[in-house]
Amino acid sequence: MALARIGYYHLASIMQLYRKVGSAAAIIEHSREIRDILPEATPKLVDVLRDSAAIMTRAEEELRYDQANGIRPIVISDPDYPKRLAECDDAPLVIYYKGNADLNTTRVVNIVGTRRCTVYGQDLIRRFITDLATLCPNVLVVSGLAYGVDICAHRQSLASHLPTVGVLAHGLDDLYPPRHLSTAREMVTNGGLLTEFMTRTNADKINFVRRNRIVAGMSDACIVIESASHGGALITADISRGYGRDVFAFPGRVGDTYSEGCNHLIRDNVAALLTDATDFVKAMGWEGDAELAKARKEGIERQIFTELTADEEAVVKVLSIHNDLHLNMLSVQTGIPVNKLTGVLFEMEMKGMIRTLAGGMYHLLN
Repeated sequence: MALARIGYYHLASIMQLYRKVGSAAAIIEHSREIRDILPEATPKLVDVLRDSAAIMTRAEEELRYDQANGIRPIVISDPDYPKRLAECDDAPLVIYYKGNADLNTTRVVNIVGTRRCTVYGQDLIRRFITDLATLCPNVLVVSGLAYGVDICAHRQSLASHLPTVGVLAHGLDDLYPPRHLSTAREMVTNGGLLTEFMTRTNADKINFVRRNRIVAGMSDACIVIESASHGGALITADISRGYGRDVFAFPGRVGDTYSEGCNHLIRDNVAALLTDATDFVKAMGWEGDAELAKARKEGIERQIFTELTADEEAVVKVLSIHNDLHLNMLSVQTGIPVNKLTGVLFEMEMKGMIRTLAGGMYHLLN
């Protein structure tokens, strides 16, 4: 824990030193002769290691706090440390974990995106995770517990009975944003909270960038739901690709601000185009899962609106192809007169099948 604290600004050197020596204790014990072990160690790292006594005291305080509050420090050599993350050159030496999810479960995906998730993005998340839970019920969903796509992914995972882990940019003695506290508490009992930071660490901007590598590194694949042309989700996607992970993105309408990033990822061949969970499972080669085979054998498929009138079927068919249509355009494409269509749409809205948007637009809830 002390070595990880020392290595905050010297991560590459500390990891090189750790892998060479093989023991954090040995490094601390020989902290005044580091140049003998690693001749290329920077002067600043040498100085920090020489004055490690205060940091050791801080680590001891942290350990006492963790033991008293159900937080488990997991070192990189621990079998419970995420093995996918351990393979990365810039993996943290220690992570702090509170939860019950298996961080080394067979399937791990991260879902990331904009903090300004649109209705379109929310529907994608709900549909994707709901279907994924049927196809791969043992998958672990990882995200960052931030506003927008992150929190939607966590909440939908909980609703779909999938374990979900939030990777934080601060210590486990606090939660940012505080508005997500109730969800975080629920995640501890069906997933968990994870960070590389000791307690009393603020959620500084640089920490959010650093935590993205953990989100990427502990996962098999990165899924970008919505993103502007610049954003943290694109950083996570880029890191994921650098780690050799599969990257996917849902396309969006040309010109939509929060679809530009996804469309660019697909255009530049950084991410594979994704339309639904079945596409994803097929692309990952997860079709052979026993759960998926059983689901197909028993005919467990997602059914949408099983009892529809002829007019409702016409509306669903049109909105499935061209979602978010104005009343008049919907009337033209369904062939249903406006005066009759308004009643049909009202009934569909009461059944939770569609949603009314601003400007007289109608959105199909898949």
